[in-house]
Amino acid sequence: MLPDLVPAAPGLRTAFLTHGYTVDGVRALLGRAAHDALTRGEPEAADRATRDGGELGVLVRLLLLGATEPAAAVRAALGDPGPLVGAGLLRVAGDGFAAALDVRPYADDAGSGAADDAWWVVSDLDTPAARQDRDHVTGVGGASLSLAAAAIRRPVDATLDLGTGCGVQALHASRHSRTVVGTDVAPRALALAAATLALSGVRAELREGPWLQPVAGRRFAHVVSNPPFVPGPARVDYVYRDSGADGDDALAALLGDLPGVLEAGGVAQLLGSWLHVRGEDWPDRVRSWLPPGCDAWILQREVVDPAMHVGTWQRDAGLDPAAPSARARAGEWLDWAEARAVEGVGFGHLLLRRTDAEPVVVVEDLVGELGGPLGPEADGWLDRVDWLRAHAGDDALLGATLALTASATLERYAVPGEEGWAEAGAAVARRDGPLWRHEVDEPAAALLAGCRGELPLGELLALLSFAHDRPYDALVAATLPAVRELVRHGLLVPVAP
Repeated sequence: MLPDLVPAAPGLRTAFLTHGYTVDGVRALLGRAAHDALTRGEPEAADRATRDGGELGVLVRLLLLGATEPAAAVRAALGDPGPLVGAGLLRVAGDGFAAALDVRPYADDAGSGAADDAWWVVSDLDTPAARQDRDHVTGVGGASLSLAAAAIRRPVDATLDLGTGCGVQALHASRHSRTVVGTDVAPRALALAAATLALSGVRAELREGPWLQPVAGRRFAHVVSNPPFVPGPARVDYVYRDSGADGDDALAALLGDLPGVLEAGGVAQLLGSWLHVRGEDWPDRVRSWLPPGCDAWILQREVVDPAMHVGTWQRDAGLDPAAPSARARAGEWLDWAEARAVEGVGFGHLLLRRTDAEPVVVVEDLVGELGGPLGPEADGWLDRVDWLRAHAGDDALLGATLALTASATLERYAVPGEEGWAEAGAAVARRDGPLWRHEVDEPAAALLAGCRGELPLGELLALLSFAHDRPYDALVAATLPAVRELVRHGLLVPVAP
């Protein structure tokens, strides 16, 4: 029987707010060290910190630490436990009660901190045994946080959360979208998403079905999706991660279908994985899936070898990779990868925007860590693509006035030489967002130094031509492609006339 917490949600929300079971309340009770330890999966310090925490301590132990609490304590914190057992939140454990679901406070940076902004996420318990269930519904994890941080937050009329799971992206979408629709193929996921939304006071439409089928004929300004993206054999061991298609075929098909649900100018943002196949260029592989009429930015965050890929997802499912049954399944998975000449598996972000103009498609690696959330960068990328499209002609770009972003840094580096350090080159880099870095020679460094939002690019190049005794036309031909890349990466910022 599926959990049904929606009828109990108003009472639970009141109890949570009354006892301070919120993000700020839990942090204040635990203190920084115990909270950090709990985040690392180390519960003992948190348990100790809750001992004098009253009803809030009971809720933390019961819902976050997996403890069994006496019936009287649960009744004082949540009221009559009976209906909550029937709803699937609690289970009887001896003379007390234990949680049958994971319910944890959640928040984003856009909330006001008021009670009306409080959120709670409902998911299955995060234990090795629970994660091995085929229909397991994951909670707030690295993938959902990564997608939430990457999502553009422009106000829109309608957002689709494709593969909503426990409803995390739907919560975030409610901040900037008048209408939110969440879909999932798994009835259990939709039941827990309904509980998440009801507890959090968020209205959204939930629909059951595979991929885009539940919203056929509808259009959205924004689509977010953390779909089953784990490439592997064509089977479904775990609904939350396995598509049932072979390898990365499901992602390829989804990208081709997305324009059908995007309104003009609509944006889709996904997490995804793709195979690195021997003899193929991975950017060409992903680029071949992209539908016509869409700008696209594919950003690869990491690449792992097949053994690492298999081991990571076995541990994610709560399996012991050394167990005989897990080793047998890993062997099948690695045989599959070898038969398809898979050398690695890439993971990253995909952004598509429906456009009537000549599409701009960029496929690239993100080198190093992000210097901040990806969402503002994705938003800026779209604006910069529009600006570059409007200044596609050389004359238009030469007439533009540009300035270095405030986070730009010029790095000079040297290598050991016969008489000590010998200068070897220079690069301009950003210190925020994606830490883009571009090699520059001395004339380029001088040009960038002159980009202070005062003179058009053409005049700066004329001055540079005179100072370095280089033909103006040759300098323009060599410089403009690099300038376009620097604008696209946010190192050069257009200045309004």
